[in-house]
Amino acid sequence: MNNRLETFVKENRKSFDVMEPSAALWAKIEQGLEQKKEKKPVKLYLWMSIAATILVVFGLGWLYAGRMQKGEIEIADVNAVYAKKEVQFAGLIVEKRDSLAIFASANPELYKKFTADLKKLDEEYERLKGELPSSPNQTFVVKAMVKNREIQLQLLKQQLLIINQVDDYKKVNQI
Repeated sequence: MNNRLETFVKENRKSFDVMEPSAALWAKIEQGLEQKKEKKPVKLYLWMSIAATILVVFGLGWLYAGRMQKGEIEIADVNAVYAKKEVQFAGLIVEKRDSLAIFASANPELYKKFTADLKKLDEEYERLKGELPSSPNQTFVVKAMVKNREIQLQLLKQQLLIINQVDDYKKVNQI
């Protein structure tokens, strides 16, 4: 197909050369080439939009960096499997604490000792949570956090078992 077009152009070359641009057009083109192109002044709104864009980009970068430094990293950011376990343990802990609180009126001193133990574990959990963003081995810290939740849950189960045994002992001795 390309050869047919070339052949057609070669055969009809004289027909194409009939019309030439006028001398005035060539003079105008030469005059346009000789003139220096004037630089267009950059509009103020262009500079303002560039400055605003740079400001927004740096602002977002600063906010993101500040968020990461404040320690707002989640367990799910490190390991999704451990995050699911932690959520499961946290839900069970809340449930068991509620059950333990019901027995608080019957055994206030025992409840006070139990909550002191749980408070220590909670403090340790919060310390680990604060350590997570700056830790070089975040997976290790997440494992320790999940293990802490698991220990809290086991402790609550044992405490509920003890309270049930104390209540059963009281019932047996009252008869």
